[in-house]
Amino acid sequence: MPNARITSVTGPVDLYYEETGQGFPLIWCHEYGGDYRSWEQQVRYFSRRYRVVTWNYRGYPPSEVPKEGSAYSVEILVEDLRGLMQHLGIRRAHVGGLSLGGGVTVNFGIRHPDLAASLIICGAGSGSDNPEEFVKNAAAQADLYEREGAEAKARNFAANPARRGFADKDPRGHAEFMRNVLDHSGVGSALMARGVQMKRKTIYQLESELKKITAPSLIVVGDQDEPCLGPGLFMKKHIPHAGLVVTPMTGHTVNIEEPGLFNQLVAEFLTSVESGRYGTWKGVAR
Repeated sequence: MPNARITSVTGPVDLYYEETGQGFPLIWCHEYGGDYRSWEQQVRYFSRRYRVVTWNYRGYPPSEVPKEGSAYSVEILVEDLRGLMQHLGIRRAHVGGLSLGGGVTVNFGIRHPDLAASLIICGAGSGSDNPEEFVKNAAAQADLYEREGAEAKARNFAANPARRGFADKDPRGHAEFMRNVLDHSGVGSALMARGVQMKRKTIYQLESELKKITAPSLIVVGDQDEPCLGPGLFMKKHIPHAGLVVTPMTGHTVNIEEPGLFNQLVAEFLTSVESGRYGTWKGVAR
């Protein structure tokens, strides 16, 4: 089982990762409800041309699950990603993520511009439009997950309106996603909610930092993912070299709900970046 021993501000932590294929590195960061397996359809497609890396955050088995609340924050996850890249000998990479992983991607681009060849920011910004309600709900869910474990997390995600379209379109894929949630740690999920979901800045609060992102960026959001539409447009306006795609009749988990379309959009984006001609961005990706 491939594990990277990462040294962070909270001490050493073991992170599970997988890498597939050869070429320029492409790293995917998973959502709160997912894990490294959420990117399987991207791994199979992009590993034909890229060195694709997927990983589980701390708190998500088989990665280590620290029991201290102080071990979880957006900044810590960003530094875990930097440490993983260092462990794997990766100097620069295309970095993408969904939801919580989209937030990690944005913050990674802000804090480590020299390491990010491009950013793929998907379904990011939940809670930005109604932060007080979001934090209240996240606190209640964290308590529930801590008491009842991953089964409670699965029930919550099954009832989420932004995920119902996935279940209707692809019952088999949705069932696989829900089975994977049951492997999560209730404690890890609770601590992640309290340390990251409840304490992170909203996308709107990142305005000044977004303007400093130098990497070419692709923002992807489903049109049925209402909590992320406003933040997606906001990022499009304030990240200097960002393109925005709104996928029709699609919810939160855009990469697994519409994998063919998603892969095509990302492949075109990466090709444009690697040719040095992505809209307003003219540069060298590698």
